[in-house]
Amino acid sequence: MEKRVRVRFAPSPTGGLHMGGVRTALFNYLFAKKHGGDFILRIEDTDQTRFVEGAEEYIINALKWCGIAPNEGVGFGDGPHKPYRQSERKEVGIYKKYADQLIASGNAYYAFDTAEELEDMRKRLEAAKVTAPQYNAVTRQNMRNSLTLPEDQVKKLLESGEKYVIRLKVPRNEEIRFHDIIRGWVTVNSTQVDDKVLVKSDGMPTYHLAHIVDDIEMKISHAVRGEEWLPSAPAHILIYRYLGLENEMPKLAHLPLILNPDGNGKISKREARFPVFPLSWQDPREKEPYVGYKESGYYPEAFVNILALLGWNPGNNEEIFSLDELANLFEFERVNKSGAKFDPEKAKWFNQQYLRKKPDSELAEAFKPLLKEKGFERDEAFMIEFCKLVKEKVQFVHEFWDHGKYVFIAPDTYDEKVMAKKWNENSKALFMRVLQTFEGLNTWTSQTAHEAFENLVKETGKIDLQLLRVLITGVAGGPHLFDMLALMGKEEVVKRLKTALQKFN
Repeated sequence: MEKRVRVRFAPSPTGGLHMGGVRTALFNYLFAKKHGGDFILRIEDTDQTRFVEGAEEYIINALKWCGIAPNEGVGFGDGPHKPYRQSERKEVGIYKKYADQLIASGNAYYAFDTAEELEDMRKRLEAAKVTAPQYNAVTRQNMRNSLTLPEDQVKKLLESGEKYVIRLKVPRNEEIRFHDIIRGWVTVNSTQVDDKVLVKSDGMPTYHLAHIVDDIEMKISHAVRGEEWLPSAPAHILIYRYLGLENEMPKLAHLPLILNPDGNGKISKREARFPVFPLSWQDPREKEPYVGYKESGYYPEAFVNILALLGWNPGNNEEIFSLDELANLFEFERVNKSGAKFDPEKAKWFNQQYLRKKPDSELAEAFKPLLKEKGFERDEAFMIEFCKLVKEKVQFVHEFWDHGKYVFIAPDTYDEKVMAKKWNENSKALFMRVLQTFEGLNTWTSQTAHEAFENLVKETGKIDLQLLRVLITGVAGGPHLFDMLALMGKEEVVKRLKTALQKFN
């Protein structure tokens, strides 16, 4: 019988949740949603020295903003496997029995080495030209541990309160084979695996032991994490094996990295070209805050859509997906093995697509406070029509001002290239006729203004439409001209034309 799908997102509260972490959470969420399973938030805070105040709250808020809230775990409700913080789980003794079992079976051992002794070992190995010094099946023979010390001495050290760690006893020169949903079968020789610390000297389990115990106790069906954990996976397979739990272990999936736009490395958290965090994050250890996607004007739906396509292939040529659509299509087998380059310009394009789908009334409401900051206020009907006109030109709500401020402010400069190319000795006379025609209109709409202009063109010959736009707005491009003139109103349009004609007398 297939296990119920239960997946977990298990970040450490060591800083803000960056976009790579959000993608891991997203893929877990989509998989759980597709299969009607559970998505759990577990906080892996075994390394208390790296704990950052506010990080846990940030993680919770980021998941909520993205719309991928877990249905169980820290900040989202208790289930039968609480608590969900590893520090709290350690206090109730969940991990100790597993560590004791590994010691009793001879698959783990006590190591009493001091920091100085470990450093001396590292220096010896470096002097011997060992490229990656590690505590392993060879080096442990020359260290101070329960494998090299007499049994009575080990007992004495333990009884005296001597500090120790518990290490995994990795076998020498043994093939370790495991299956990854994304990468297929992976085979690693144990000579490449170090004797991982399972329990630290303060009694706190490390990630290597704690996440395995938690996944078993919480009945996790699929363990999904970044590829940076792939080198540790062989040690984790051994732990499951030595605990007699290999048949109960979750299926593994190691996600590819998100690469910077140049493709030459993973994204840096201080990337200057685009945000890296979903929400703005002030790390208490740093002076400068990180600006988030939310504060940069991105919609959460757009941000999630961007992340979903970083390393995952939907199997068709479509790019815009709702969360429900993503969940219906999602399979780990469609996740690529290689890293995915992030394209910040494509990210803006995604936001633009979602912006265009928004009701004009919603855009107007979002733009209203920004317009007020500029010193202008308009009624709801005006705002809705303005946003309807300008939205095809923008990627973010805050760009409405830059792309449409001429609607509110009469120009004091006029596009020099257009004026130099198109303004001539006949222009003033022609546009005086345009002015008179507009002044004579009793009904001012986009249609009446456009028809009057077209009739005048038939009568006088060509009148350059772009030149008309520049004389009224100062800029050479924009939304449909006569719709914009209708919005601005007859009085304002006539006033601006008079001002321009005086300037270019």
